[in-house]
Amino acid sequence: MLLQNRAVIALGLRIFSTNVLKGPLMDTARQVSDMSEFRKVFSKAKHIAIITGAGVSAESGVPTFRGEHEKWRKWQSQDLASPEAFSRTPSRVWEFYHYRRELALNRKPSAAHLAIAECEARLKKQGRSVVVITQCTDDLHRQAGSKHLLKIHGSLMETRCVSCGHVAVNKRSPICAALKDKGAPDADVADAQIPVDKLPRCGERDCRGLLRPNVVFFGETMDSHILTKVEEQMETCDLCLVVGTSSIVYPAAMFGPQIASRGVPVAEFNTNTTPKTEYFTFHFQGPCGTTLPQALAQHESESI
Repeated sequence: MLLQNRAVIALGLRIFSTNVLKGPLMDTARQVSDMSEFRKVFSKAKHIAIITGAGVSAESGVPTFRGEHEKWRKWQSQDLASPEAFSRTPSRVWEFYHYRRELALNRKPSAAHLAIAECEARLKKQGRSVVVITQCTDDLHRQAGSKHLLKIHGSLMETRCVSCGHVAVNKRSPICAALKDKGAPDADVADAQIPVDKLPRCGERDCRGLLRPNVVFFGETMDSHILTKVEEQMETCDLCLVVGTSSIVYPAAMFGPQIASRGVPVAEFNTNTTPKTEYFTFHFQGPCGTTLPQALAQHESESI
């Protein structure tokens, strides 16, 4: 079994952590930022797993939950993205997510998104596969053309009814009349305090329950079906790329190290090193939109 602690991924709780794993990988992993060496490995790989985080979409202008966007108004973003916050103040949480939805709806895929999608399409013609395992909740990978996509944290472009559980694709802008022009992140903006019955409601017959974004809040359990598919990809890939993620949100932070633990080359692409960098064979520092297109471009050995 690939996973050293299957219970962790089976439970799939989305949590922040700054813990760094201890073990033999820390002593044996080597960092090589030699693109030509990576390209040799890439040219031979048949099943490539690409794990992406918020840094990929940040280059499209979608704010992350960290750094300068760690706060929305006076609240920590991760504190708003919780089931407790939604239960207590659904209007405030919907304002927060409406702000993020509207931003995402008006952004275009970055060079990194496009490079990943182009690579998938090109390699498919050669009988090779690329799967994107993403923590991003926007729609940019799909817009770029990625087909084999596993969204482990859900989607901003879907809603789920808290009453009947119905999930639906929802790209309306605004998502409801009461949220029009709401959600500004500035610290001096007051809450709209929208009545619950004016917030997004379920359209299923005889339901009219309150809708929530179909994303995995911090502290919630991830979709077990998605996690099973992720594990299958982790067990079969022969090359892994970890792109634009700080590697501090679990269980996704474990995916790269777990793949590396069975001797598979893992390449990290990020603007900085992370708590997991020392586990990986390659580390390419800089904007993903700069480093990734070069890494995934057609290799001279590929048949046209």
